[in-house]
Amino acid sequence: MRAEGADVLAEGRRLLDLAEGTGVALRLLGGAAIGLRTPDLPRELDRAYGDLDFVGPPGSTSEVSALFAQAGYAADAAFNTLHGKRRLIFVEPTERRKCDVFVGTFEMCHRIPVAERLELERLTLPLAELLVTKLQIVELNDKDVRDALGLLAGHEVAETDGESINAARVAALCAADWGLWRTLTANLAALRGHAGDYGLREAVQRSILERIAMLLDRIEGEPKPRAWRLRARVGDRVRWYELPEDV
Repeated sequence: MRAEGADVLAEGRRLLDLAEGTGVALRLLGGAAIGLRTPDLPRELDRAYGDLDFVGPPGSTSEVSALFAQAGYAADAAFNTLHGKRRLIFVEPTERRKCDVFVGTFEMCHRIPVAERLELERLTLPLAELLVTKLQIVELNDKDVRDALGLLAGHEVAETDGESINAARVAALCAADWGLWRTLTANLAALRGHAGDYGLREAVQRSILERIAMLLDRIEGEPKPRAWRLRARVGDRVRWYELPEDV
């Protein structure tokens, strides 16, 4: 782990410990969360982490704001006034590190329900949600690819949470939203093409490819409701994702 990456993870842990002490169910997501949950991340996929992303419970805007003030962060007053019911931004004045907090749900290119899953893990969202929130991005960049490959390299795909990527949860989310299915399956397929780009050992590449195949098979086999099938008929003729606000 690069030194700056270790520093960011340490700050993430500090904020999570503070949240636990004050009773706020704050959970980490994004690349830093994947780094925190994957201590044996292949060095070829290691990268520096900059900002921190969190999710808090529904209706926790006041509690989260008080928490970050206690932690020494300044609120982005203009943004938080406009969007505070669903998203908050705080900045550490010395390092200028930004913390982005989603309140109640995760919304970027797609909306991912996470509120009922916040209590499953102490520090981060469950691994299934870490993968889905990373792969819901319509246009993946190098950091996104590294993070997703690292998560797949470090964790098995199973039907349970904990230290496994819960394929049942991923499949259920895709079956509930054709647009998410469209983006997620395309990005899983794209990851197959990137698995050989970073000089990973052959055994690691093989594990990643096997886990991608398991996820795609599980998603394909999940029963799809009528609303999903009707949207599938429309297909790409109507845009299936949102363009997230650049903040």
